[in-house]
Amino acid sequence: MAAISDKKVVTITYDLSVTDENQEKVLVESAEADSPMVFLFGHSGLPEEFESQLDGKNPGDTFEFNLTPEQAYGDYDEQALVEIPKEVFLIDGKLDEEMLQPGNFLPMADNEGNHMQAKVVSIGDTAVQMDFNHPLAGMVMHFTGKVQDVREATAEELAHGHVHGEGGHQH
Repeated sequence: MAAISDKKVVTITYDLSVTDENQEKVLVESAEADSPMVFLFGHSGLPEEFESQLDGKNPGDTFEFNLTPEQAYGDYDEQALVEIPKEVFLIDGKLDEEMLQPGNFLPMADNEGNHMQAKVVSIGDTAVQMDFNHPLAGMVMHFTGKVQDVREATAEELAHGHVHGEGGHQH
């Protein structure tokens, strides 16, 4: 039986809750046995502290831990609320009203071509307010879950930096 360590493919189930403004835990995401989270340990892009909490665990082990904003996606940054001219969102001279709805996440790119997600906050007469903060920025995250499986990564997975096959990336 393999323990979780660098370059292993890890399969977990979990519940993620966050603390709301009333200091209550609110469930925001679950990964169940029929759709678990599968990732390449040490190369997942997940917060370092998330992986640190799982390091050394074996299939069947359970876990429960919290991540502060500093350990995860940082504090909420008011500077990441940006007004973008409405014409940026025109496609063939028209605004896609269905796509441009408050609460929707849109793929965006900066001037250097870096890709990111941003949430539509509001739509004004001439501009759209977008929030470039991570959706979990500023939140304390509470994880409870179970390690379902740990296996060696294939040479191809290591070369590509992500999991292939079931629960992973398909080429």
